[in-house]
Amino acid sequence: MPPIQDHPLRYRLANELHARPFPSLRVPCRAVYLAVKQAQDAASRDKALDLEHLKALLDRYGGAHPQPGATHYSGPIGQHTLKWEQHTEFVTYTVFMNGLGERVFDPTDFEVFPPEWLESAPGLRITSALIRVDVRPEGDAIDTSLEDWFVPESLAASAVIDDEAVIAGDFRIDPAGHQRFAVFARPHVGERRVGRIVQRLTEIETYKAMSMLGFSRVRDISPVMSEIDTELSRLMEAMTKGTDPAEDTLKALLSVSAELEALSAQSAFRLGATGAYEAIVGQRISVLRETRWHGRQTFAEFMMRRYDPAMRTVKSSERRLESMANRAMRAGDLLRTRVEVERSAQNQQLLVSMDQRADMQLRLQKTVEGLSVVAISYYAVSLVGYLLYPVAALMGMSKGLLTALVTLPVVGIVFYLLHRIRHEIEK
Repeated sequence: MPPIQDHPLRYRLANELHARPFPSLRVPCRAVYLAVKQAQDAASRDKALDLEHLKALLDRYGGAHPQPGATHYSGPIGQHTLKWEQHTEFVTYTVFMNGLGERVFDPTDFEVFPPEWLESAPGLRITSALIRVDVRPEGDAIDTSLEDWFVPESLAASAVIDDEAVIAGDFRIDPAGHQRFAVFARPHVGERRVGRIVQRLTEIETYKAMSMLGFSRVRDISPVMSEIDTELSRLMEAMTKGTDPAEDTLKALLSVSAELEALSAQSAFRLGATGAYEAIVGQRISVLRETRWHGRQTFAEFMMRRYDPAMRTVKSSERRLESMANRAMRAGDLLRTRVEVERSAQNQQLLVSMDQRADMQLRLQKTVEGLSVVAISYYAVSLVGYLLYPVAALMGMSKGLLTALVTLPVVGIVFYLLHRIRHEIEK
C-alpha cells in the first residue's frame, strides 16, 4: 500500500512558523538597527530590489548570499552578525555586535552600513536605533546612566520578564539620527531570552513609526474631509428645504459621493495598516510583562500618553470618513426617490394631457364622421336619383318627390355601413 501523499504546501507552511528565530545574544553586547521603506506604494514595490540590496551588503563583507526569493536571512558580516527581514512595506537590518564599545551609543557603530550602500537603498529610512545590552548592576547605577543617556521627560523604563531585566528608552531621535534603547539583564538570563527582549524593542519602535504614517495621512486629508463635510451638509439642507432643483442637488451630491469614495480608496490601505501596526505595538509591549521600575513610566504608559491619542485620531477620522460616505449614500437614495416621485408626477400630468388630447381627437373624429355621412349621403342620393329618374318619369312622379322619398333610406344605409366599418376597425 503506497504511503499517503502530503499536501504540496505542508512542509512549507510548517517551516514558516520557525522561519524567523529570535537572536541569541551574550551580555554585554550592542545592536544597530535600520528599517527601510519605499516612500510610495511600498506594499507593491519590487521586492527583488530588497534582496539585491542585501546581497550588495553581504558582498562587501564576503558573506554568503541568501536563497533566491528569501524573505529573511541571518549570517555573519565580518566580526558581527546580521539579521535581515523583509515585510509587507519595509525591510529591516539588525547587526549584533559583541561587547559595549568605547562610547555609549556610539554613532560610529552605524558605519557597519557603508554610506554609499545606504545611498543606494531602494527606499528611505523609516527608523534606526542603537541598542545597548549590559549586565544589570545593583543599586542606583542604572538611574545614573539613564539620566545621562536619555531625555528625562520622555524616558520610559520598566522591569520586564519577571524582573529579569530592565529596559529603557525615550523614543527621541539623538543628534546622530537614531533612537536609543538600553537593556540591563541579570547575569543568569539566557541568551535567547535577551535576544527576544531586543527583538521586541526593535519591533515596538518599527511598528510605532509605521503606524504614525497613518496619523500623518489623517492630518493631510482632514482639511479635505472638512470641506466635503461642509458641502455635504449644505446639500442636505438644500434637499430638506427644497431651495434648489432636485436634479441639480442630486448631481452635486453624486460628485461629493465620488470624491468621498476616491478619498476612502486612497486612504483605505494606510488606515487599515495603521490599525494592524497599532495592535502589534500593543501585543509586543504586553508580552514583555512590564512592572513599574523606580516610579518611572512604563512603555505602556508612554504609549498611552503620547501614542494612543494619535491612534485614536486615526480611528476617529476613519469612522468619520465612513460616516460621511454613508450619509452621502443615504442622502443620494432619498434624493433619487424624490426625483423619481417628481418625475412620476410629471409623467402623470403628461398622461392626463395625452388623455385630453385623445378625447379631443375622438370628438373631432366623430364630427368628421358626421360630416362624412352627410357628404356621402348627398352623393348617394344623387346617384340613386339618377338611377330612378326613368322609373319616376314612367310613374308620372316628379324628381323632387323621388329625391325626398329616397333620401331617408339612403342616409340610413350610409350611416349603418360607416358604423359597421368603424366597428370592424376597432376590433
